[in-house]
This record gives sequence, C-alpha cells and structure tokens, in this order.
Amino acid sequence: MADLTATAHERREQIRARAASIGIDDAYISRLVDAFYDRIRVHPALGPIFEEVIGGDWGAHLARMKSFWASVALNAGAYRGKPVPAHQKLVRVQPGHFGIWLALFRQTLEDTAPTGEAVDYFMERANRIAESLQLAMFGLPGLPVNRP
Repeated sequence: MADLTATAHERREQIRARAASIGIDDAYISRLVDAFYDRIRVHPALGPIFEEVIGGDWGAHLARMKSFWASVALNAGAYRGKPVPAHQKLVRVQPGHFGIWLALFRQTLEDTAPTGEAVDYFMERANRIAESLQLAMFGLPGLPVNRP
C-alpha cells in the first residue's frame, strides 16, 4: 500500500525500488522496447500501421517509447509527449488492434522479462493505457465519437 505521507520524491524512490526489486531498470526497458518494436514491424496487422506513421524514423520513435515506458514503469518523468492526440490521428487503427498490441506486448514480456512479477507490473500498466486510449479514440460502445 502506498504511503500517503510520502513526498513526491520519496514516492518516486519507492516506485523505483519496487521496480528494481523485480528486475526493471532502464537497461531492461530499452531491451523490451527494442524487442517489442522488432515484433511490431513484422506483424501483418500492426506493422503497416506503424510504418505508415513512423516511416524511416524508427530511432526517434524508439527513443520516445523508451522515455515513455521509463516514465510509466519507473516514474522517471522523462516523457513529455501527448499520447491521446497522437493516437487519435491514426485513422487506420481499429478497436481490435488494441487486443493484438496487448497480446504481442505480453508475449514480448514473457520472452524477455527478468521475472514473472515484471510481466504483471508492465501488463497492469499497459492494460490501463490501452483502455484509456481506446476510450479516447472510440468512446464507450454505442456512443458516437468525434475523431479529428
């Protein structure tokens, strides 16, 4: 349980210590992101969507995703992007793509994670992120959505 009296700095250190105790650090995040996007690039459904948007600028995208996942997993505070508007522009993305993305992410974690706890740690966060993006992009089932 979180210590409600902890300062922001103390809370950040608690998160980092918890992550480190299950094998999550910047080096692992870098390996995870590289392995995951290697799989994304060759995936028959997801690869073309990413390629259309990223094109030849994979280095910048990978750096951004490493920063994003370090912020998510380690509370690093390094990511300064706006994921919702970026994803709302992706007109080829369909709701079913999120399940594919999550399954591929889980498989990559299971193949690379230093511990089973690390798989659960990342998947808890990945599921919340996917749910949030789906709601932002597609709304609640049955309700109209205004996409840019």
